[in-house]
Parts: sequence; C-alpha cells; structure tokens
Amino acid sequence: MNNIPKVKIGIVAVSRDCFPESLSVNRRKALVKAYTEKYGAENIYECPICIVESEIHMVQALEDIKSAGCNALCVYLGNFGPEISETLLAKHFEGPKMFVAAAEESQNDLVQGRGDAYCGILNASYNLRLRNVKAYIPKYPVGDAGDVADMIHEFIPIARAVIGLSELKIISFGPRPTNFLACNAPIQQLYNLGVEIEENSELDLFESFHNHADDPRIPDVVADMEKELGEGNKKPEILSKLAQYELTLLDWVETHKGYRKYVAIAGKCWPAFQTQFGFVPCYVNSRLTGRGIPVSCEVDIYGALSEFIGICVSEDAVTLLDINNSVPKDMYQESISGKFDYKHTDVFMGFHCGNTYAGKLSKCEMKNQMIMARSLPEEVTNGTLEGDIIPGDITFFRLQSTSDNILRAYVAEGEVLPVATKSFGSIGVFAIKEMGRFYRYVLIEKNYPHHGAVAFGHYGKALYEVFQLIGVAHQEINYNQPETERYASENPF
Repeated sequence: MNNIPKVKIGIVAVSRDCFPESLSVNRRKALVKAYTEKYGAENIYECPICIVESEIHMVQALEDIKSAGCNALCVYLGNFGPEISETLLAKHFEGPKMFVAAAEESQNDLVQGRGDAYCGILNASYNLRLRNVKAYIPKYPVGDAGDVADMIHEFIPIARAVIGLSELKIISFGPRPTNFLACNAPIQQLYNLGVEIEENSELDLFESFHNHADDPRIPDVVADMEKELGEGNKKPEILSKLAQYELTLLDWVETHKGYRKYVAIAGKCWPAFQTQFGFVPCYVNSRLTGRGIPVSCEVDIYGALSEFIGICVSEDAVTLLDINNSVPKDMYQESISGKFDYKHTDVFMGFHCGNTYAGKLSKCEMKNQMIMARSLPEEVTNGTLEGDIIPGDITFFRLQSTSDNILRAYVAEGEVLPVATKSFGSIGVFAIKEMGRFYRYVLIEKNYPHHGAVAFGHYGKALYEVFQLIGVAHQEINYNQPETERYASENPF
C-alpha cells in the first residue's frame, strides 16, 4: 500500500514545575519501553530533548519532533502537566495529536510519587477547547505504561487516515450518470477536510486512453492480469484494452497529483463509456483499489473518499458496493435461519458490477456486465470481475456531504456470511445486527446514497474516531443501534 501515509508519532512528556520532573521522565521511558516491546519502535519517536514545563520547552520539543520526521503527536502527561505549554504544543503541531496521562503505579508511592495526571488531563481538555484545537483523547485516557502503549497503537490508524486526508487529491472524470443524483458531491466539505479535487472531462480521459494505444508496457500488464485471473480469465480478448486503460489511469495519477502525496479516483463507467472505450472498467478499478488507489464507480466522489479512509485505517483493500437487494425468504430459511444468529431483516446483499479486488473474492471470473448487456452489444460490456465475496468480518461505512453541505457519516460492523449468493457481479450475503432498522432510520432517513464502502474487518471504533477528529458532529455519526435503543424518529409503538 504505497498510497497511504506511514505514521511516526512523537511522544512528548510534560510536567508541571511544582511536581518532580523525574515522574514524567521515568514514566515516559517506561511507556516507550512498553510500546517497543509490544509493537516495535517503527511508529514512535521519544523526544529526549526536554520535559515540557514552559513555553520555551514547548518550542524546543516542537522543533525536535519536526526534525525527527514526526507527522503525529502524543502529549503524555507524566504528572499534572502545564495546561498552557502542552496545549500550545498541540496547537502549533501540524498533524493529528492525542493526549494521554499516566496512572499512579502503586499504593506504596502516593506521596512523592503521586502525579495527579487524572486531574491534569481535565485542564488540558479545557484548554484545548479554548484554543479550538482538535485532539484525540481515548475513551479512558489514563493508564499505566502498558495501557498507554495500547492507546497509542490504537491511535495509529486514526492518525494515518487524518494525515492521508490532508494530503489527498480526488481525481474525477465526467459528471455523474443521469438518475444518480443520490451520489451528490458538494465540494465545499472536501476543502474543509483539506482534500483537493480535480474534475476532468470524459473526453480528456478518452484522449489519453488513445494516446496509450501502443504503449510498450501493455504486454507486461496483460501477463500480470492473466496471472491474477488464473482459471477465471474468461475474456482474454479484452485484456490488452484493459491494460491500456490501467496504464492510462496510472499515468494520469502521476502527472496530475501535483503537490499531493495520495490520490483517489472517481471514475465514469456508463452510459457512453462502453460504446466508446469498448469495455467496462470494473476489473481495472478493482486492481487499482487492491494496490491502495481506490477507484469508485459512477463518479461517486464521496465514495472514493470513504474508500481511501478505509484503506488508511485497515491497510488493506476495500470495496464500494450497492446496498442492493433483499435475501429471499427461502434462501434465509435454507442457509441462514438456525445456523447464524440473524433475523431475516438483518441480512441483505451487497453488490456491484465487478469492482471488488480479486483477493477479496472466493473465486473470480472475468465476465460481461449483464445489466448493461441487456441494452448494449455484449462485446462492449466485457471487463467485470465476478464472484462471491469472501466470508468474514466487515465494516460498512460512508462519509458524505449532504446536498445542503452537512458532513455526515455512518459506521456499522457485521460480516459476510458463507452463503452462496446464486447471483452475479461482485456480491455477498451481508449480515448486520438490526440492519432493517438501520436501513430505515439512518440510510433512508438521513438521505444516504446507495453506495457504501466496505472494509474487510471490524474497524468501527477507529472509523468513528476518525470521523469525530475530522469534524463530523457527533450527532451526525450514525451506527446500527441495538434493539433496545430507539432512533429519534422511530415509532415507539
């Protein structure tokens, strides 16, 4: 995954000058030791230059962690801590930051060894608010060395997503297809998030594609596709065109990302794409997403944004699926009821034409896009990657700006069941507790589009924190509430 940041967290210990500095020094050393023993030293840097007690110390520590290449910050209250200096450090550090505090170690050392950091982090949080500084504070931010090491480790995927967004460019091609108003993309919130957007014409892409017609790299890409597809290579005649298109996109990324480090693509895939390019781009989209460059379908800009966040958090391929169709009752009775702890209203099928990375399909085959082939010549609809999605844990999520420019998100953990879909496309039988109510009172009520990003694993905790840290109001972060917890507009009777 070369299209996501590597996180290096600078650990800076602070101390109020009326407390022994040795408390913070020794606790910082113990924290670094605990983290290194458990997780290695790759992601952390111990600021040795000073314990921050004053504004001068703050400047020294800031310069030190910057010169060490740190792109994230952990302010560690080894004792009560100086609320002004420690929050100024957070204010002037450009990157995600967290605040954590040291717990007392022993009942036998509660006189000179008592640090009062439990109290100190209250003052720190108050001062952060005064300065309008957003910082990550864990659910229970006070702990011993091992506890705090775990907190820092949990912060890494959150920091990776925040850093990634600050250096991301989304490249889109063409307006959304007609009847896809739901995938609206007000760009103001992209800029508010620090994301750049470059919108291009389909003609620009078409011209670039033709300029790659005799690209000498095409045979190597075809060979790589053949290796990936194996027995699923059912449309060998289309691979050279798909390879040409893949090279077109990769070269476009390199020449258009400008000063940005990371890129996501919102691509056009119909209605004129097939007849002009002579194929559908689904398989190429899947290959790039598998490498960490998410490519959304149907010019879904916030879908691409969501996928990028998922890749940063999971360090793995993601996919973008329609929350598509119900599971027939006979399939539920035969394959789910009594075997899995889900009601019929908890299950649904997530589907897209063929954009899911081959490594996330139980078995894949290159086919034509059946829906499009109903109204177009079959030969121009080749290029989808079909197969059932691998069973296992998933997180369904999306970050979206509404048409009236409100930033909103949802997160729901669940799983893909080991149930044959007996259908077509990249598809799976998904199960999310209380999905029926979530579908009605979140997805419909909050006007979300039909596309949802899927991360392969349970990443709800980290995604929720990412959404909070980037500025989504807590009341606008939705999740699948348990049966005992009523949605605001849900009829109680």
